Amino acid sequence: MLRAARSFLAMRDPLDVEVGVSKMLGSWWGRRMPGVDVDRLFGEGLVAHAADSGTPAGLALLTGIAVLGTSVHQRELAEKGAAALVERGTNRPVWADALGRARPVAAYTSGNRFGDTDDVICVFRYGPEEAPGDPATGSGAEHALIAVIDHNSGGVLRDCWVSTKVDRLLAHCRAQAEGGDPMAVFSTIRLERARALLDSALRSTDRALAGGTGMSVADSSLAAHNALLRSRLRSLPRDPRDQVRPGRSRDRRAMLAARFLASDAAADLSDSFAASRCVDHIIAYGCDVDGDRPLRVSPRKVEAFLLRWLPRRVILLPEEHEAMPHVLAAWIRWAGPRHGLPEVAVDATLDALWEATAAFTTSYPDMASSFGLRQEVVRRLIPDGDLAALPRRMFAFPLLAGDLLEESAEEFDPATREGRRALLRLDHFGEYDAPVKHKGKHSTHHADALAAADPAATEEALDAHERLAERLWKGDPPALWSAAERLLDRGQSRPAVLRTLMGVVEDAEGEDDVAARLEEL
Repeated sequence: MLRAARSFLAMRDPLDVEVGVSKMLGSWWGRRMPGVDVDRLFGEGLVAHAADSGTPAGLALLTGIAVLGTSVHQRELAEKGAAALVERGTNRPVWADALGRARPVAAYTSGNRFGDTDDVICVFRYGPEEAPGDPATGSGAEHALIAVIDHNSGGVLRDCWVSTKVDRLLAHCRAQAEGGDPMAVFSTIRLERARALLDSALRSTDRALAGGTGMSVADSSLAAHNALLRSRLRSLPRDPRDQVRPGRSRDRRAMLAARFLASDAAADLSDSFAASRCVDHIIAYGCDVDGDRPLRVSPRKVEAFLLRWLPRRVILLPEEHEAMPHVLAAWIRWAGPRHGLPEVAVDATLDALWEATAAFTTSYPDMASSFGLRQEVVRRLIPDGDLAALPRRMFAFPLLAGDLLEESAEEFDPATREGRRALLRLDHFGEYDAPVKHKGKHSTHHADALAAADPAATEEALDAHERLAERLWKGDPPALWSAAERLLDRGQSRPAVLRTLMGVVEDAEGEDDVAARLEEL
């Protein structure tokens, strides 16, 4: 990379330099190594190597990273390294003063009425507005940064690129919306709104990459422009009142479901209980995955919901499985016009639904058998139908998956405080504290002996264990289970991971401190 940075010395346009440095920093973005902060290892390693080189190419690279570095610490290290090289007499590049000085001019969104994706277009210009323009430094020249947000995948970024043909780009988008394509939309947005949209999309993308969802950005245009996008984002104004809102409250979701179920569109749904459960899942997907837009419908959204999200997140009862396509069809007829879709678009969405229904009906998996659990155990672990919660709840209450509690289901119900306490008392003495077993069952006699030895310490330990288990049950905060998975991946035993997590939760000072400590694990 240091050898490649020599090419920066021959450049005069700061945009070319920023794109080149961004490509370097993007070469490891999104890659994972167990137990290693990849961005810190390679980013700070590159800064140190460039600073030690004492060369003009090293100074050029440090000057770029001081602006485009993907962390504050990385940028500060690069700035210090660049200052040290300048003090030693290394010549600064001709574009050094212009780097990072691009200011936002305007912002737009482009897409279609289905709303599956949004192209957020931000226009920037180097130098002051009244500057006459200098091709040698890029001053006065405009360029556009285009970021594509995919709403069917949780609002993640799918692509990003730069164009210097700003007038042609905007003219094309306007022409499409004004007559070239009846489904095309194009609008001007405030710079604050553009920042809110991109901030939210970057957070979603980072979560997807950290969560092991299978999303890959390796060698992509998005990776190449990641550092540039984050740098440009810092130059956009922020308005705390103009943030992407979280999903609507439970009461608002229930009200929306009630309005639908009372409508003419839902009149032909025969099983009202199954219909109610199905529409709850439809609304949850629209709120939690689609940026709080439950009324938006499209062919792509229908397929993503039926064939990807539902099988991975929800266990449907047989009657709900049978009713879901019919409830979704009624929802499309009811919600589509309210979201502004023309009749032809509603019909196209219904066609996509019926095409996907066959695959949904035949391939929806039996999740209970997939996990090797009896159906009643699965329903006790996820009474809310949230399949994503199953692994962390099995970790919190592993005894529930065995045969030990088969005859005492009510006494050991993890959904109640008493049931959790009873489960954890067995777990605490059986595995967490002292693994004493006899014929495959935990020795309650030994547990009673330990309790009698120091009852106060026993109850204190159980209190801490219960607080942690309740957090794992709720997934609060999400970083808790992510940290547990990282520790388990490194070969730590379940009791060791529990001890570590309890220490974090008990010693932290507030929720922000909990999140910070979990990130450090």
